[in-house]
Amino acid sequence: MLFSESMKKTSEFRNVYGNGKSYANKFIVLYVWKNNGSTNKLGISCSKKIGNSVVRHRFARLVRESYRLHEDMFNSGLDIVVVARACAREASYYDIKDSLLSLAGKARIIKNGGI
Repeated sequence: MLFSESMKKTSEFRNVYGNGKSYANKFIVLYVWKNNGSTNKLGISCSKKIGNSVVRHRFARLVRESYRLHEDMFNSGLDIVVVARACAREASYYDIKDSLLSLAGKARIIKNGGI
């Protein structure tokens, strides 16, 4: 069983934004940076433009759950930041999951035989 930490410090987010690569689709933007560790760190960013706190927390829960259920598919040693786009307000769990996995595939952070 893998275990990922959550990213909390602004400096960690800035490092991933500044050095990592970004991949985007309709619902989310995914930033990826190798952290040379053995575990992944997941950061979720959702601005007030998306909606009130209920909407923002719902987005964060959907991303966290999508990642948790498919964590074994991801390579380890990564800092991953998921940023909400305006369309994410109405997105279902399946929309978020499909977006996360398709961008992870584009970023080539899925293990062989993943999707």
